[in-house]
Amino acid sequence: MKIALIATEKLPVPAVKGGAIQIYLDAVAQIIKQKHEVTIFSITHPDLADNEQNNGVHYVRFPEKQYVNSIVNYVKDASFDVIHVCNRPLWIKQIHDASPRSKLVLSVHNEMFANEKISDAEGDECVSLVSQIVTVSDYIGETITSRFPQAKSKVQTVYSGVDVNKFHPAWTKEGSAAKKNVRQKLDLANKKVILFVGRLSKVKGPHILLQALPQIIDKHPDAVMVFIGSKWFGEDNINNYVKHLYTLGAKYADHVRFIKFVKPSEISSLFTMSDVFVCSSQWQEPLARVHYEAMACGLPMITSNRGGNPEVINEGKNGMVITDFENPSAYAGAINSLLNSSNKCEQMGRNGRSVVEKGFRWEHVAHNLQTVYENSAKL
Repeated sequence: MKIALIATEKLPVPAVKGGAIQIYLDAVAQIIKQKHEVTIFSITHPDLADNEQNNGVHYVRFPEKQYVNSIVNYVKDASFDVIHVCNRPLWIKQIHDASPRSKLVLSVHNEMFANEKISDAEGDECVSLVSQIVTVSDYIGETITSRFPQAKSKVQTVYSGVDVNKFHPAWTKEGSAAKKNVRQKLDLANKKVILFVGRLSKVKGPHILLQALPQIIDKHPDAVMVFIGSKWFGEDNINNYVKHLYTLGAKYADHVRFIKFVKPSEISSLFTMSDVFVCSSQWQEPLARVHYEAMACGLPMITSNRGGNPEVINEGKNGMVITDFENPSAYAGAINSLLNSSNKCEQMGRNGRSVVEKGFRWEHVAHNLQTVYENSAKL
């Protein structure tokens, strides 16, 4: 089959500037190309060609301002069997009109069917035109079917994944070497490292973790909280919120590290060098992909009870869920309980690694998507 994968207009593919959707598309394309002809559409980037064949995948890139119209013009004559649109239900009508014989699959990675993002009429039309809607979590699926019940037969959860060959737990030879090397570079040898990875945005809750820090230091004077991320993907500019975080962090200079944007290809060793991973999201997170990466590196996880995040947590087995998600003391208590027991940390980490190996590899994601494409093509 000829399959088109359409990224959003935000970031390029491959994920040279990061982005969960961009990582997702490029990873699954490398597997799906073994059976099908795959084209990925994304926005242009100075370091990437506008049109190229790379490792068996065709990449087509258009400027952001002309992005959707350019894709519509392209698919008119391309005769794709299946067109997979990421996270943009409002593009479905245009693409259907341009290529009415193609089967359309929509993947939904955020609450794109919320009232403020799509009208009843637009949502109804989108649901009627697509063959299948895949979502990154049950939570996101429910945000669609609760408003558009007619979508139930078309909605299916396809969880994201991770390359387990690129993320190494500290108990492996590669992981042990990476942990030692990174800790030496960051002057973190013999420290207890608590890791946050994500945009430095209020909805991600890094300020709450900083507010929890005094209670952690009191029990674990050797604890260091490491924040990896910037205010937006691939950008290291700071805004007032990030300045506020830096000010909070400066009060505990020996216990806080800020590391700005890190390329996805370089992030694995920073997970590996840590002891505990924390996701403090305050918004209804669809299901942050950092959960898969933390598990792949054998880290015990602490996450907020927001959106789809708890769906990958088996409480007490591979992580802990914070229901009092706005309360710094709740995070401090959970972090301290893990730092109190290295055996507990390791067992949770090993359980998490087992979870991703069994169900959240990119091979699992690609297989599930291929089944969706092949079934759609038969309709």
